[in-house]
Amino acid sequence: MNIDASLVDWSRAQFALTAMYHWFFVPLTLGLGFMLAFMETIYVKTGDQEWKHITKFWQKLFGINFAIGVATGLILEFQFGTNWSNYSWFVGDIFGAPLAIEGIMAFFLESTFIAVMFFGWNKVSKKFHLLSTWLVAFGASLSALWILVANAWMQYPIGMKFNPITARSEMYNFGDVLLSPVAVNKFLHTVFSCYVISSLFVLCVSSWLLLKKREELFAKKSIVIAATFGLISSIFLAFTGDGSAYQIAQKQPAKLAVMEGLYNGKKNAGLVAFGILNPKKQLDNNEKEFIFKIEIPKLLSLLSYRKADAFVPGINDLISGNEKAPDIIPASEKIKEGKIAIEALTAYKKAIKENNTLMADSLLKVFNDKYKYFGYGHLNHPKDIIPKNIALIFYSFHIMVALGIWFILLFTIVLIITFIGKYGKNKLLLWLAMLSFPLGILSSQLGWVVSEVGRQPWIVQDLMPTFIAPSKLNSSYVVLTFSLFAILFTILLIVEIKIMITQIKKGPERSI
Repeated sequence: MNIDASLVDWSRAQFALTAMYHWFFVPLTLGLGFMLAFMETIYVKTGDQEWKHITKFWQKLFGINFAIGVATGLILEFQFGTNWSNYSWFVGDIFGAPLAIEGIMAFFLESTFIAVMFFGWNKVSKKFHLLSTWLVAFGASLSALWILVANAWMQYPIGMKFNPITARSEMYNFGDVLLSPVAVNKFLHTVFSCYVISSLFVLCVSSWLLLKKREELFAKKSIVIAATFGLISSIFLAFTGDGSAYQIAQKQPAKLAVMEGLYNGKKNAGLVAFGILNPKKQLDNNEKEFIFKIEIPKLLSLLSYRKADAFVPGINDLISGNEKAPDIIPASEKIKEGKIAIEALTAYKKAIKENNTLMADSLLKVFNDKYKYFGYGHLNHPKDIIPKNIALIFYSFHIMVALGIWFILLFTIVLIITFIGKYGKNKLLLWLAMLSFPLGILSSQLGWVVSEVGRQPWIVQDLMPTFIAPSKLNSSYVVLTFSLFAILFTILLIVEIKIMITQIKKGPERSI
C-alpha cells in the first residue's frame, strides 16, 4: 500500500488545529451555562437584583464564547467528510449516529432556548426564563455527550459488527456504544474538566475586578459560586480521572505504558509522581528510562488493576511479549494474524464474485477467527503499535495531573479566605487565581494530547490505523486549508479575547 506520509501528517495537523481552537471555547460554554443557571436561581428565589446583574454580565461572556465555539465545531464535523473519507466510509454507520443525534436533539435544544435566555428578560416570566437557562446548560452538556460518545467509541469500538461484503463496520447495539465504560468515564471526566475551567475563568475575572478595586460585592458573590462549583467539579474530576485511567489500563495498555514511561512491565509497579525522561532512550537501545524520578510504590498496579501486586505491561512487553505474562500476545503475532485476516477478506470477496459459495464460507470463517487482529494486518513492524512521541505523552499527562491537584488546592484556599472575609486583600492570591485560568486551558489541551496522540497508530483502536483513514487528496490542498484555518481561527480567537476584555472592563450593567 502506497501511503503519502505528508498527507497523513497534514490531515492530522489540520484536525488537531481545529480541535484545539474549538476547545478554547467549549469548556467555557459548558461550565458557564450551569453557573448562569445557579446565579439566576438565586435571583429568582431571593429577588435580589444584584444577582440579576451578575447573571446578565456572565451571560454576555457566555454568548460571545458560544457563537465562536459553534463556528469552529461545524468545521470539525465537515473535516470527517473532506479529509477523512476512508474513515467515514469504514465506520460512518456508527460514528455518524451520535453526531447526528447531537445536531438534531442537543444543539436544537440549545439554539431554541438560548434565544429566550438572551432576549426574554422582562418578556417572559421569571420561572420560564430560569427554565430556559437551565435547558441551555443541560443542552450544552448533552451536546458534549454525543460527541464524546463518538470519540470514546474510537478508543474502544463496541456495539458493532463488520460486514465483509461492504467492508464497513455496522452498528447493532446503540446501547453498548452509548453506555460503554469508556464512554461514561470520558463524558464525566471531560465535562467536569470544563466545569473546572469555567470556574477558573469566573475566578480570574472576579479577581481582576478586586485587584482594580471595582465591583467588590459583585466579584465576591461570583467568586463564591465559582469556587464552590470549581471545588466540587475538581474533586469529581479526580475520581473520574482515576476511572478513565483504569479503562485505559484495560483497553489501551500501550497508552498507559507510554503515559508512565514504563518500558519493562512488572508486578507491584510504582506510579511516577515526578520524572525526567532520558532523551537518549529509544525503543531499540538499553539506555535508562529516566534521568530522575520519584515513584510511589505499588500505586500504578493498584490504580490500573485494583491489585497492588498486579502485573502492569510495559512498552517492551507489548512489542515482544513476556514469558512472565503469557496472556500478552507479541505484536508480531498480532500483525501476522491480521495479515491473514486481510488476505482472507480479499479472497472472500473474489469467491463471492465467482459464486464459489463453498470457498467463500471457508474464507469467511478464517476471517472471523482472525478479525480480532484485523487492524494489525496493516502494520509492518511490531514497534508500530507504540506512539512515536513518548516524551510528549508522558509530560502532558504528568503536567495535567499536577495542575489538577493545584486547582483543588486553589479552590479550597479561595473558599476559606472568602468566608473569613479576607479574599481580595492578598494580591499574591489574586494573581495566582488570575494566572490559573490559562493553566486550566493548558491542562485541558494536554488531556486531549494524551487521549489522541496516546492512541496512535490507531484512529479506531486495534481496528483501523490512522495512516489508511485519510481521503485521497493532494497534500498541498491540505497544507493550504491548514494555513487558511490557522489564520482564520487565530483572528477569531483574537477578536473573541478583545470583545471579552471590552465587556469585562465595562463591568455589569445596573439598569433593570
